[in-house]
Order: sequence, then structure tokens, then C-alpha cells
Amino acid sequence: MDKIAIVTDSSACVPKELVKKYDIHIVPILLNFDQRTFRDEVDITATEVYRLLQENKHLPTTSAPSVGDFVRVYAKLAREAKGIVSIHLPPELSAIYNVAATAGKLIDGARIEVVDSRTAAMGQGFVVLEAARAAAAGADLEGVLQRIKEVVPRINLFAAIDTFKYLHRSGRVPVIAALMGSLLQIKPIIYLKDGQTGLIEKPRTISRAMRRLVDLMEEKVGRKTVHVAVFHASAPQRAERLKEEVASRFNCAELYVTEFTPVMGVHTGPGLVGLTFWAEDGR
Repeated sequence: MDKIAIVTDSSACVPKELVKKYDIHIVPILLNFDQRTFRDEVDITATEVYRLLQENKHLPTTSAPSVGDFVRVYAKLAREAKGIVSIHLPPELSAIYNVAATAGKLIDGARIEVVDSRTAAMGQGFVVLEAARAAAAGADLEGVLQRIKEVVPRINLFAAIDTFKYLHRSGRVPVIAALMGSLLQIKPIIYLKDGQTGLIEKPRTISRAMRRLVDLMEEKVGRKTVHVAVFHASAPQRAERLKEEVASRFNCAELYVTEFTPVMGVHTGPGLVGLTFWAEDGR
């Protein structure tokens, strides 16, 4: 009963082998297509979501798991663990955090801490992994929370968007901006930091955008040892090229390729590629 259980949602994109190794508990986000509801990475994969995006006229919608979904997971773990740390998307991006917090108040028997990762995709995944590693090493709940506090400010996430089509369809950019982006072949680089997204640069080709992603990473971490994930939305060949470049230029403690969470990918569309990473202290 001294165990600290780690919970997250499917947007964290933690590789399956690491989910199993560290006994991480995943609550799936819901994806809604044509009056059908799928559980992310249970009933439908990210690859299938991006295929459906290109085949359908209407964008799918996403929704947070229900309070009941979290209650079921927490109730089971409360019988096995002394504490539960549940790590999720920022409330600025999703209702998941608030739903999880509501569910946590309904459970007796274990202390439950719901944590805002301040990031997404495998950026969130790295926060989850460090929490799980601390728990596996014997840290108590306060120790796990302290490790999260140390890692969260270090997480960076940059992505290059290949098309404005899905941003336009989702209503996230005005029509004129979408048209101009298509005409000029702009491949904007965006960032996510501390729960906020923004535009960094506007390269004219995806190749230039990918080179710039690596340069931005180097500006952030220099020669420090880094933990890196390359992520993509139905662009595995681009992701592999980016992985090779990262491996050749940086001292990587770990380096993964993951698919971009469909929770955000339904708005950015296929073709996206990006990097999320954090650096260790020292050189």
C-alpha cells in the first residue's frame, strides 16, 4: 500500500512499452465521428483518425472522459495504492483537468493529486514518465510531486504545421489567413509553453521548417543531455528524418517517435511534425 499510482489521459502519447514498464494508467479521450464515439487508442488509433480526417467533409470532435471514467480508475487504484498522481492537459486546452479534479473528490481511501502538465502530447508524456520513474524508485507522493515540479518548467514543444486547411475548418484562423497561408505555402512553426500556444516563425517549405525545429532546440539546450520525442500526424517519413537529425546533433538520453495526439491533431491536420524535449542540468 505504499505504492504511488500514476494516471494520465491518452493525449500524453506515452509509448506503449513504457506504459507497461512503469504501470501507467491511461484514461482514453473520446473522439466523435459521424455520430459514433471512439475511445482514443482503444477503439481507434491516431493513424486511423488522420485517415478519417482526410476522407470526411466534417471535422471530428473530441471530448474529455467522463467523471465516471476517472472514478472507476481512481476507485480501483485507491484499493492498491497509498496515493494517486493524475497528470493532464492544461485547463486552457481541455476540460480533462477539471473533470479529473471533480472525480478525485469523490474517492476515499487514497490521496489523489491532479496535476496540470502545462504542456501536451509527449511533452506531457515526459512529465508522466518522470513521475512514474520517481514512484518506481520508491518516492512518496510528495517526492513524485517534487519531481514533476522540477521537470514541468523544462519542457519545450515546437511543431510545424503543413496545411491551414484544418485550422480553417475548425474555425481557429480567419478565412483570409487560411487562404494566404495556402497561397504563400507557409508552414508555420508554433510553440506550446506553460499552457499557452503561439506562432514563432513562418517558413515557406516544410523542409525549412524541419531544419528550424532542430535549430530552435539547439538554441534551448545547447550541449546538455536531452530527453526528446519527435511527433508527427500521419507523416512517419518526415518524423524519421527529423529523428536522424536529432540523434546526430544532440546527446540524447532517450529519443522516441510518437504520433501527435488526435485531440490537437484534428485541428492542425495531417502532415504536422514537431519536437518536444527537456534538458538535464549540467553539460
